[in-house]
Amino acid sequence: MTAPTDKPNTGGLPVPATPAGASSGAPAEYPPSSPAGRGMFGNQGSGDVSGFGGLVRQRRQIEDAPRPYGSYFDEVRDALEEAYPAFGEAIEKVVVDRGELTLHVRPERIAEVCQVMRDDLALRFELCSSVSGVDYLGADERRLHVVYQLTSMTYRRRVRLEAAVSAEAPHLPSVTSVYPTADWQEREAYDMFGIVFDGHPNLTRILMPDDWEGHPQRKDYPLGGVPVEYKGAEIPPPDRRRSYQ
Repeated sequence: MTAPTDKPNTGGLPVPATPAGASSGAPAEYPPSSPAGRGMFGNQGSGDVSGFGGLVRQRRQIEDAPRPYGSYFDEVRDALEEAYPAFGEAIEKVVVDRGELTLHVRPERIAEVCQVMRDDLALRFELCSSVSGVDYLGADERRLHVVYQLTSMTYRRRVRLEAAVSAEAPHLPSVTSVYPTADWQEREAYDMFGIVFDGHPNLTRILMPDDWEGHPQRKDYPLGGVPVEYKGAEIPPPDRRRSYQ
């Protein structure tokens, strides 16, 4: 085993600074810094979290899917359009990808759309199984997205609703009056992403302390942490390791 040299093999990637903390000398430890789209060890958006493969994946634009969609997707869209007169104003686009149907909804209309999706006899999406947040920092001006997974137990169908808000005005109506299962899930999205669900019966933090500052799952939230001592060795906090600094 040869001793490491002063100039590590970076695989053609620039080295902004000498990393602190543990290092194996691997190229993946020295990627260029990026405020968004960065994976493990600084990898940027390729899906290759190790960094060794050097894969490059272009970010794809989300666009309206052409009709016919296939499966039951056309029936769902037609039923919603017939039952909801404001369909053209409320639905920004309809996306079919990887065998799944996503309706992108204007945030101020999300509770109305959920009400129709639940109550219309041709739709009958009785269950909201998940409400989650996503941060598209650097990819969308309305970077904070809320994703709702709806299930029709009557027709054995699934559909996803998605609404986008900006970090400066992260407000949209709560759907707890339509789907009580969204109660704690909206609280988690508020806690982790800072998304405010207007009309929620008790919108407080659910994971972090009440006096915590910031929202840990936003992509611009600092890693932070404290050093940990283990069997005589000290492991630095995440933001002091390898390429994270």
